[in-house]
Amino acid sequence: MNLSNKYMDGRPEAQLTIPAVDQGIVLKRGSEELDGYGIREPLVFECDGTYFMHYDASDDKTGWRNYLATSKDLINWDKKGVILELGQEGEDDSSCAVYGVTYLEDGVWHMFYIGSDYHREHPYDIPDFPYVTMKAKSDSPYGPWIKQDIVPFRMKENTYYSTTASSGAIVKDGDEYLQFFSASVLDSNNITKRTLGIARTKDLDKEWTVDPEPLFPLEEQIENSTVFYEEETGTWFLFTNHVGINEIKEYTDAIWVYWTKDIQQWDVDNKALVFDGSMCTWSKSVIGAPSVFRKGNKLAVYYDGVEGDGFDHFFRDIGVAWLDLPIAIPDKK
Repeated sequence: MNLSNKYMDGRPEAQLTIPAVDQGIVLKRGSEELDGYGIREPLVFECDGTYFMHYDASDDKTGWRNYLATSKDLINWDKKGVILELGQEGEDDSSCAVYGVTYLEDGVWHMFYIGSDYHREHPYDIPDFPYVTMKAKSDSPYGPWIKQDIVPFRMKENTYYSTTASSGAIVKDGDEYLQFFSASVLDSNNITKRTLGIARTKDLDKEWTVDPEPLFPLEEQIENSTVFYEEETGTWFLFTNHVGINEIKEYTDAIWVYWTKDIQQWDVDNKALVFDGSMCTWSKSVIGAPSVFRKGNKLAVYYDGVEGDGFDHFFRDIGVAWLDLPIAIPDKK
């Protein structure tokens, strides 16, 4: 473990840097009747020349749900409203239905989203453990999204995903789908440790099998994933959200990236810091939930943040930063 002074508990740092250049906020929260308690966790994809962004938000009456915005240029976004409603009391998504990861296969749009049945009084019902992966599908990226009675995978006691097993980026490798899901566990000191794992299936409408070992050690303290394949170099890049800690609290403080030539094999030492508050023009502490999309010789890196130095889960907006392609991987020191 790297016992540096950056994190008070000595959790590992990214020793290398591939810095993104910030453009700033591209989607702001609106009125309390729409999404005024904050917008966060963007997920960007494309269909027929239109860009789609799923994001999490909450209005003045209902808990956190999945919303949609669309764009023609990746910068100017038009809000379309809620696309996933909460489940009924007692259902796994009765308290939140968020973070909708999509995959298009044979004309059908599959969505894997995060549900939770925790109980907290609105508007303080920010999504919280336990997180589970749920599924919906649609004939169109605009919806409507029909929830399915399918359990892709769930938490399992005495594993690295005993507290969290929530949706992440999906890639097809041969005849198999890989999902880079978020995992977490409470250790013996009641401290949450976070990492990513791989779940596998050959049928998007069936159960997934979870790899017995995590992708990276739990000490990495990472969550959420977006995967980018760079054809010029034959390299896979996995962007993820690092969770830092200071004397006040834990919070999402940076975007990290890992890289490999073989999507089935990853080395924890092949990683770099991409974006944090020192690089951001408006959010100096919180940097949350990356999503990436290629535009020509640039890679758009979307994130959420809080204006100023705050650490709040509420009142976030969504920004974008840019990386030049091909990505310049620095030499290890």
